[in-house]
Amino acid sequence: MTINCKGNLIDLSKPKVMGILNLTPNSFYAESRIAEEPVLLKKAEKMLKEGATFIDIGGYSSRPDADDVSKEEELNRVLPAIDLLIENFPEIIISVDTFRAEVAEKSIKAGAAIINDISAGSLDEEMMTIAAKHQVPYIMMHMRGTPKTMQSLTDYNDLTRDIIYYFSEKIKLAHQHGINDIITDPGFGFAKTTSQNFELFKNLELFKNLDQPFLVGISRKSMIYKSLGINAQEALNGTTVLNSLALSKGASILRVHDVKEAVECVKLYSQVC
Repeated sequence: MTINCKGNLIDLSKPKVMGILNLTPNSFYAESRIAEEPVLLKKAEKMLKEGATFIDIGGYSSRPDADDVSKEEELNRVLPAIDLLIENFPEIIISVDTFRAEVAEKSIKAGAAIINDISAGSLDEEMMTIAAKHQVPYIMMHMRGTPKTMQSLTDYNDLTRDIIYYFSEKIKLAHQHGINDIITDPGFGFAKTTSQNFELFKNLELFKNLDQPFLVGISRKSMIYKSLGINAQEALNGTTVLNSLALSKGASILRVHDVKEAVECVKLYSQVC
């Protein structure tokens, strides 16, 4: 349950929190969008002080029906941000949220420590090669299609079984490439309806059978706010409830917009479990 991040062993037997910094103008949660360097530094500093172990940055919005972003634009968003964060917070552990191998490799060379790939290599066959080459932890998420098409690809024979089989194949492939540290992400909201998201959540403990730590990213997502008849800005309480339940089902990493509340979940959970 340890992963190697630039020579530092991170123990995931105690759950960790990953803060989200979106370098995009159209992420679904408006408060997470960052357009200026001072805002980026302020938000990163706040998350680190609140207890985030990882900071996840992305320059390509993967919300449903999101428009495509060129590789050049993604690099122009991500690389200066990595440089700025490492210059100001030398010990920061950055995860780069991308499905493009070139973006991942250039981000790692700039100082990122983890690859977070929403497609688990399906959208760029070179991604696993890059993760193995640099021996960085690889987060592989379940999805179908692309952000533009995924919500039309929600037919499954058996949702949870299909996704676990998907990961068993992806994990095998990652091992064949020589990737040592693998983290799975069930992909809430990606090629799944609201009811399917909750069905998957109910079966979350089954992902422990993959013998890999798993990440849960449900922060302020539509499965919460649509179910409650509210909006993303009002979905913190619902996020906290589901994060607590995710910990009880074995989640090793909570990927969130609101670090303080997630860290509190972990601290209280650790007191009783």
